[in-house]
Amino acid sequence: MTSKTVATEPNDLGKHFIERGNAGDVDGLVALYEPNAVLAFPPGNLATGHAEIRKVYEQFVAAAPVLSPGRQHPALVSGDLALTVSTLTTGEVTVEIARRQPDGSWLWVVDQPVLVP
Repeated sequence: MTSKTVATEPNDLGKHFIERGNAGDVDGLVALYEPNAVLAFPPGNLATGHAEIRKVYEQFVAAAPVLSPGRQHPALVSGDLALTVSTLTTGEVTVEIARRQPDGSWLWVVDQPVLVP
């Protein structure tokens, strides 16, 4: 697993996120997003584009979190768009929209990583 590994299925993005986050790989985390993606994290904040998303993940990785995979739900795919959802071990839910790229890989376009049911 490297930050160059691409997501061939929408749910690969969540798996790559856990691996890269635990490895402290900021570049790898940013690479999971389209250049103009929107990340709603930390709660109440929006980061738009790679530069802002990078700043979020630099702070995130500096805190050295230990990420555990939760329960990833089947992706809901319609053409080149997919809705990905995971229930974390904390009970929080992540919701993302991914888009198929011209090379067939998937990247997140919108990421809401913390929803409390």
